[in-house]
Amino acid sequence: MKSSLVFILGIFVLVSCKNKVLDEPAHPIEKETMVNILYDLAVLEAARSQAYASQVNYPTAIAFVKEKYKIDSLTLAENTKYYASDMKEFKKMYDEVKERLAKDREAMGESLNSSGYSNMPTEEGVVK
Repeated sequence: MKSSLVFILGIFVLVSCKNKVLDEPAHPIEKETMVNILYDLAVLEAARSQAYASQVNYPTAIAFVKEKYKIDSLTLAENTKYYASDMKEFKKMYDEVKERLAKDREAMGESLNSSGYSNMPTEEGVVK
């Protein structure tokens, strides 16, 4: 009896793990487009967090993304929820974003080095 109960529970766990947690959204966004959206949001939020950006009245990151990709808030929220329901895949998407950001930072560093800005005096990470 005990072994059959364990067997039934094991089958239940295996079957339930194969089912998708959420159904695909009504207006699905392709995975690569969603990675681009996550990248744009990261860049825009980083820019907005800078002191000089707060002095300029930029649109919010979400408003910019909605305009650029021609999507509405509900579509963005549903797709984010859908992709986040599979944590392994969502982590891979964020890893792609992280790689792109690292490449951009490296390219910006090379650009600053070649323009002579790397030799400017700094104090605690701030250019004088």
